[in-house]
Amino acid sequence: MLIAPSILSADMANLKAEVDMLNASAAEWIHFDIMDGVFVPNLSFGFPVLEAVRRCTGKPLDVHLMMVQPERYVERFKAAGAAVLTVQYEACTHLHRVLEHIKKLGMKAGVALNPHTPAGALEEVAQLADVALVMSVNPGFGGQAFIESSYGKISRVRELLLKKNSPAAVEVDGGVTLANAPQIKAAGADALVAGSLIFTAPRPQEVIDKLAAL
Repeated sequence: MLIAPSILSADMANLKAEVDMLNASAAEWIHFDIMDGVFVPNLSFGFPVLEAVRRCTGKPLDVHLMMVQPERYVERFKAAGAAVLTVQYEACTHLHRVLEHIKKLGMKAGVALNPHTPAGALEEVAQLADVALVMSVNPGFGGQAFIESSYGKISRVRELLLKKNSPAAVEVDGGVTLANAPQIKAAGADALVAGSLIFTAPRPQEVIDKLAAL
């Protein structure tokens, strides 16, 4: 299982130490939730934080844009160090074009689906996507509880990708715990985003190890 700890839950006053901890851990990606206060009712961080973390790690930065008109910033996120750039299905009028642009710049292209968006929304872009991100909470805030109906949706996304012969990995973000992670994997997930579970743990690297070993 690929683990992508979410910087949203890190201690921002000690960000370098938090990234050093991740560098020494089994985490393969470092996840960024970029929130604009419009698409979601919250603001997070932008290019300076991404660039700072990029200077402190060699691990791929997995950037999830929870924002309107993400196509305006694709080049900027590439320049800031994003290796994976995921946009929300609900925020892109011309999703196919945006995914092509992301890939043309050399990044992996991801599509995120909000809890209310059906798995079938990926039908026309499945073969273009590198990541299919299933939001298992309503986006905008960390620390929310996993939406139980997400297990079925993860399975439906996996089935659609297989039917379309898509190379996309299934990533799950929201409410991941050590208790539900095995069931999330069994439903078809390849990658887990976890924030508060990791960064509030007394021994975060052990939590990452347990998730990665699933």
